[in-house]
Amino acid sequence: MNIAIIPARGGSKRIPRKNIKNFCGQPLIAYSIKAAQESELFDKIIVSTDDEEIAKIAGSFGAQILERPKELADDFTPTIPVIAHAIENCGIELTDIKAACCIYATAPFVQARFIQEAYEKLVKNKSLYSFSATTFPFPIQRAIRVNDGKIAMFYPEHFNTRSQDLEEAYHDAGQFYWGTPEAWCEGKAIFAEHSTITLLPRHLVQDIDTLEDWDRAELMYKALHNENPN
Repeated sequence: MNIAIIPARGGSKRIPRKNIKNFCGQPLIAYSIKAAQESELFDKIIVSTDDEEIAKIAGSFGAQILERPKELADDFTPTIPVIAHAIENCGIELTDIKAACCIYATAPFVQARFIQEAYEKLVKNKSLYSFSATTFPFPIQRAIRVNDGKIAMFYPEHFNTRSQDLEEAYHDAGQFYWGTPEAWCEGKAIFAEHSTITLLPRHLVQDIDTLEDWDRAELMYKALHNENPN
């Protein structure tokens, strides 16, 4: 059996009620639930939450609800313990779970086809994790820092290196993470040699942490779906 777990706590600070805020016509969390459903890979789609309103809205879109304990719902709780808790309390024996996929509730660009592709890589490569990633739009070797008004390169040895000669770098796309139940429950690191990535185009990747991020994401979504962005 495969399960999808969507962590969605109610205490978002920078964008209040972010997980259920209206995004281009529907609650933000609905996009993640629908992508999981469209993938046709999951026996259960679970929303782990500490919030009654989130639970009600997620349930209306067909998700099953798992109450998350308060100690796993503060600003500092990492993702892995939340997924491990859901796996251990979902009502399925650990030995009956083939894989569990964490899908973030703030991923309106997540697509079923990439969830499927990542699952195929997890199985084919016998990986512990398989997650979404994308490329940096600018060479990280030419990044600069500013300390007390003073500018310096992180990698000054590459000041004269042509950008086409620099190694490509990737970053977490923040959409989904497949993992074996053992990897989740044992707290194995995700970004490691035992993992594989599914590469997403950059126009389908946008973190939504601030109101500026939100506005940019809505513009991207409308452009992607040929809607009037104004």
